[in-house]
Amino acid sequence: MRTILNVIWLVLSGFWLFLAYLAAGLILCITIIGIPFGVAAFRIGVYALWPFGYTTVERRDAGAPSCVGNVLWLVLAGWWLALGHIVTALLLCITIIGIPFGVANFKLIPVSLFPLGREIVPTDEPFAAR
Repeated sequence: MRTILNVIWLVLSGFWLFLAYLAAGLILCITIIGIPFGVAAFRIGVYALWPFGYTTVERRDAGAPSCVGNVLWLVLAGWWLALGHIVTALLLCITIIGIPFGVANFKLIPVSLFPLGREIVPTDEPFAAR
């Protein structure tokens, strides 16, 4: 079932989300300071490409720099991204067919708010990465 949902997601919105996060990551990687944020944007983009069957977990070894980076990300870009995912998810949840895709957008909100110090893992093994 998740393969069918991933293919429909890819055709309707996943590919465009992936391209947007990829472009943002490339722009962020231009400067040395922006490289961690660019890598985080690439991670979100891959997660946005195939959201069904995957989840995010916190990395316990992330440390204080990722906390500071998450605060910067939240202030500069994270809340805009989360707001966009919230609006899109609510619009998708209006129809019965769109509910799984709305839920996928809701899954993207935490990682778009705080992307540093997170890892994407299959839902079968959410605690294996720890």
